[in-house]
Amino acid sequence: MRSGGILHSVRGMNHTPSSAAGVLAGRAADAGLALTHGGRRWHRPLVALAVFGGAVALCSLAAMPFDDRTLLGDSVWSKPFKFGFAFFAYGLSLAWLLSHMTKLRRTGWVVGTVFAVVSAVDFAVVVAAAAAGTFSHFNDTDTVLNQVVQLAFDFVPLLFLTNAAIAVLVLFQRIGDRAVTAVIRWGLALSSLGMFAAFFILAVAEQHDRTRTDANGDTIPLSGGHGVGDPDGNGMVLTGWSTTGGDLRVSHFIGLHGIQVLIGLAMLLSLLAARRAWLRDDRVRGAIVRWAAVGYLGVFAITVWQAVRGQAFTAPDAASLAAYAAAVLTAAAGVAVTAARARRRASTAAA
Repeated sequence: MRSGGILHSVRGMNHTPSSAAGVLAGRAADAGLALTHGGRRWHRPLVALAVFGGAVALCSLAAMPFDDRTLLGDSVWSKPFKFGFAFFAYGLSLAWLLSHMTKLRRTGWVVGTVFAVVSAVDFAVVVAAAAAGTFSHFNDTDTVLNQVVQLAFDFVPLLFLTNAAIAVLVLFQRIGDRAVTAVIRWGLALSSLGMFAAFFILAVAEQHDRTRTDANGDTIPLSGGHGVGDPDGNGMVLTGWSTTGGDLRVSHFIGLHGIQVLIGLAMLLSLLAARRAWLRDDRVRGAIVRWAAVGYLGVFAITVWQAVRGQAFTAPDAASLAAYAAAVLTAAAGVAVTAARARRRASTAAA
């Protein structure tokens, strides 16, 4: 059986109300959240990128207990693990998204392939630098390895451009139901902003030349850092985000993975619709996704604001806390009003 028919086949074999699995699978399929859409397979180069990222992430995690080399206090395998997880999650999300396009599919496939190739090269040089025990970002040495790494990084802006191009492509088409369309449009907008935040690091982060010792004991000249107010900072466990200064990697992460959060929300709403009649209208689910995205966008913007002020994500001041509260409450109020109206309509229809 082809993977594209899994959810549809389950739905077809389970028509009775007692078959919860069939109902839930049917809801997911109706919402456009099936493994494939219209028999089309996921974008294979992006799936390959995701597999590559996932494999490296797992290998990096396994290597940490056995390799005691560190860079700025973190395992040399910390960065490959984080990059691997990011490419695994985003590669799968983008591969799923492109399978749902109904217009300009060939253009979307080409743009997605460019994204996959550039990402794989970018990721590969990060892994190579880590394996060599040296810095990949901000490294000013003239070694052959570093020259290759920095050359590869010159193509990183293509990731933002290709992602933005896909975002523009989906603006002119409806993909799945209203909830899925909202997920894709808002998710791509958030991820594009997250990628732009990565470039913004170069503009606002501390750019003072300095030297640091790599895992091999060599002195490495660095031309900048991730932090604002503290170029290297004292990093959080695993993420490495600064606890002593601003860090735009926080907003980069939040923006980049917004699409996964929204996909998860849309799937949850589709499953709940099996038991909640008022959620079966895709206009209601779409509105809830949009309100959640508005709140998420607010959180993203506030993390940027925190970082450029040199404020650690873990130490928000009163103004930041108030802004976070406003973003969350705005989204919650929008969802609450949407749900209340939908319940009233459902009650009226049932009567």
